[in-house]
Amino acid sequence: MNPIGMDNSVFPARRPGDGEAPPVDGVADGAGGRGNLIGLSREELGAEVAALGEKPFRVKQLWHWIYHRGATDFRAMTTLAKPLRERLADLYVLERPEIVRHQVGEDGTRKWLLRAGEGHLIETVHIPEEDRGALCISSQVGCTLTCAFCHTGTQRLVRNLEPGEIVGQFMLARDRLGEWPTPTGGARLLSNIVMMGMGEPLYNFENVKTALGIVMDEEGVALSRRRITLSTSGVVPMMERCGAELNVDLAVSLHAVTDELRSILVPLNRKYPIERLLAACRAYPGASNARRITFEYVMLRGVNDSDADARALVRLLGGVPAKVNLIPFNPWPGAPYECSSNARIASFARIVNDGGLSAPVRRPRGRDILAACGQLRSDTVGKRRSGLPRDRAGAAA
Repeated sequence: MNPIGMDNSVFPARRPGDGEAPPVDGVADGAGGRGNLIGLSREELGAEVAALGEKPFRVKQLWHWIYHRGATDFRAMTTLAKPLRERLADLYVLERPEIVRHQVGEDGTRKWLLRAGEGHLIETVHIPEEDRGALCISSQVGCTLTCAFCHTGTQRLVRNLEPGEIVGQFMLARDRLGEWPTPTGGARLLSNIVMMGMGEPLYNFENVKTALGIVMDEEGVALSRRRITLSTSGVVPMMERCGAELNVDLAVSLHAVTDELRSILVPLNRKYPIERLLAACRAYPGASNARRITFEYVMLRGVNDSDADARALVRLLGGVPAKVNLIPFNPWPGAPYECSSNARIASFARIVNDGGLSAPVRRPRGRDILAACGQLRSDTVGKRRSGLPRDRAGAAA
């Protein structure tokens, strides 16, 4: 899935000194086999600190340096004693994904092609505005959903991203934009996160949950949950957990008003048809007129853009606290669809607005660098998710 447009689970080798507790399982490998602290929850970081024989207050100090100050070098952590800094540098790294390619569009949109663990490639996009900016973050290498209008869907799913690779995209963007330490007021260059990059976030829920928990922690990045939107193609069994455990804003890739058409555009509809999807939306924890669910609707010429479709959309969303984002289709090489005309989009929007729903037309961003909605795709090629553990592949959903 990619409605707008952007590893390492083996524990590293360690060299504990005499009498030290063994390291705690769960830290991803970084450079030179050292453990990467980026992406550890507070509890996991606390376990590492305890394994080193340090006091619990060190967790708060490390958290501040890593997620508030954006430190990339333990030697910069001047509130820690020098011997501890040296020991940390010997055992750990503070590693972000590696930039392979950086592109800047004519409208200022930035796209980074990043190398995650095992050499796999993902894309992340920064969409700037005058006084704010959104970062479109990927959750998987590739995607399993094969939505017909989405370029990411043409790339086979290779694996889920680990928490450090997810939050690392945000930290790398802050590095490049020079926005450390965390701003305490006023405008932010990175004011919003949209989980709308490569992959389906609800098929990697545990890792996404850990990463967003780090981002929302008030003593670090401190991004409000109201500034985070998670987009799903409709993984119905996971939607309630998302609302209850993350309580972030929800965006749903709808794109059609009948099961017949949506099953072509969004094949997941065959498993979770529109009726079940909308029932889950009505029950989404926290959804209200003040916190509406966003329904994304890509405008495809002659496919889903008639006045009749618009009227059906208004009827369909009755009883759901909803707004509709109308997305002009963004072409990509070999795409099977064309974008609706401006006049057709305007007519569609007018009918939906007159029906009592807000229906803004999203302004395409980053089209010239294939960074717009539905255009993200990395160069990684791999196998389907048969090799992924059941809980990480989301098969239980």
